Amino acid sequence: MIARDSNSILGHWWWTVDRVLLFAFLVLIAFGILLAVAATPMVADRMGIEKFYFLKRHLLYLVPSLVIVFMISTLNDSNIKKLSIFLFIVSIFLTFVTLIAGTEIKGARRWVSILGFSMQPSEFVKPSLAILTAWMFSEQQKHPEFRGNFLAITLLALFVFLLVLQPDIGMIVITTSVWFGQLFLNGLPIFFVVVAAIIGGSGFILAYLFLPHVTARVDRFLDPAIGDHYQINRSLEAFSNGGFFGVGPGEGIIKKHLPDAHADFAFAVLGEEFGFFVCVFVVSMIAFIVIYGILKTIKENNLFSLIASVGLLAQFGLQSFINIASTLHIIPTKGMTLPFMSYGGSSMLASSVTLGMILALRKKKTEF
Repeated sequence: MIARDSNSILGHWWWTVDRVLLFAFLVLIAFGILLAVAATPMVADRMGIEKFYFLKRHLLYLVPSLVIVFMISTLNDSNIKKLSIFLFIVSIFLTFVTLIAGTEIKGARRWVSILGFSMQPSEFVKPSLAILTAWMFSEQQKHPEFRGNFLAITLLALFVFLLVLQPDIGMIVITTSVWFGQLFLNGLPIFFVVVAAIIGGSGFILAYLFLPHVTARVDRFLDPAIGDHYQINRSLEAFSNGGFFGVGPGEGIIKKHLPDAHADFAFAVLGEEFGFFVCVFVVSMIAFIVIYGILKTIKENNLFSLIASVGLLAQFGLQSFINIASTLHIIPTKGMTLPFMSYGGSSMLASSVTLGMILALRKKKTEF
């Protein structure tokens, strides 16, 4: 046990970190390991590679991810801002590089290879943008002569422009929704909220009209007779097979036929092997993290911390919702991972950055 009066970095961290949030996230990470054990061997077999290839890589990514969480969560607000500037600049540059030298997958260029590691740079822009937006808004509140709102709009516009070129509509939805949520917390009149909603709706209509892959996904969602529904049908079949209690760990059969069982459809594997009640528990844990984090944050008097924390928590919650809703066919399918639970190096590392930032912003407010 670490002594309360310990002067070590680990001791100070343990007695200041929000251990409730930390434990909740560790539960999700544990489920991610469980899903990697359950889902990835079948995928590896189907691809003709070593059976535990994806499991080993998942565990390999987990080690630096936990280090990242710890290191970032020890930072103060000032250093979080500095880290976000660095992360935003590097990630924006690499996002631009994907347009030139990125790997094209399903009609989109979102991935770039660096030293043999394939990464999605836009994943790392999200948390840094949430921090920088909160910083710009809060600075203009304190110093009206500072053009923080204009800078925040500029940063958002730059990122969205690059996402349109990739294209990545799902990322645009998350980023803009969170950004306008932060703007509302900053004191945006309800009139502008309505205007923002109209602009967002118009953007979706334009995407549907002019981006073929968006048109195809929406049409397939609205009309079951159109297009290929293989993955979503297998996903729904997995939940049906699982029932309330699941067929048992490792006993699922749908993962043998789901190409993305280890990634975008990991939640379907959870549904088949562990059942309805475990799925509800995981969803409840995600909801708890978001609601608990926001309720704790709104009690504070620090505008930057409030806007930044809510932005990061909203990103986590929206990404989780999109993945789960896609798996259940509540919304059109979208290639988006479930944080800490789906396989993917970029996703896990970016989620760790987000978690570290949330814990860093919360640690000063923890009562002990």
